[in-house]
Amino acid sequence: MAGPKLTLYVDTVSPFAYEAYYILRNDPVFKNCEITYVPIFLGGVMKACGNTAPINIKNKDKWINVERVRWARLFSIPMRENVPDGFPPLTLLVMRALCALTLLYPGNEEQEKLTKVLDVLYHEYWCEHKKTNEKEVLAELLTRVLGEGDSRKVMEMAGKEGKELLGKNTDKALADGAFGLPWFVATNGDGKTETFWGVDHLGQVTAHLGLEQPKIGGWKAML
Repeated sequence: MAGPKLTLYVDTVSPFAYEAYYILRNDPVFKNCEITYVPIFLGGVMKACGNTAPINIKNKDKWINVERVRWARLFSIPMRENVPDGFPPLTLLVMRALCALTLLYPGNEEQEKLTKVLDVLYHEYWCEHKKTNEKEVLAELLTRVLGEGDSRKVMEMAGKEGKELLGKNTDKALADGAFGLPWFVATNGDGKTETFWGVDHLGQVTAHLGLEQPKIGGWKAML
């Protein structure tokens, strides 16, 4: 029987995608799960679905920030209580660069390099409030992880190859039913695939995958 597999679609603009990413990356619950992270453009998904951003909905705009901080505390996720200035930023360049990175490092290196860069981008944006969507800041952070040569290649590829792949990834997320982030596609050991939305539904994700869910910490609040 095959092991459990999980795909998480991400965009660095989404705090809840960051929280889901952090839990998948750091919680031992997922240590035996094959996880694939796929960069998409959340704005494209929202537009295609006719979805309204929570910050543009009366009352929900305030509630969503409380919810963000609540889940961060429950799972000890590093994140400031206030949102970065100018939130939400346009992340097209960031996501195109991440897609370009996956093309530059095909095969086994792809996810290794992608997660190392995502670790840095998420931390710098949600903890340090750096403007990671600005070209100079993004290039500096990529250089920190990849080195100057590969960072330059990624930035050069972002405008064409990265743009094309980002479109394909976003279309794939839509085909998989996504209407927001975090969006999970989970396949259990029996080969049955189901989709889930929201960090608060990680309990359902683990149940579907047959993973043992702890009864401590944030897991006690999971659906």
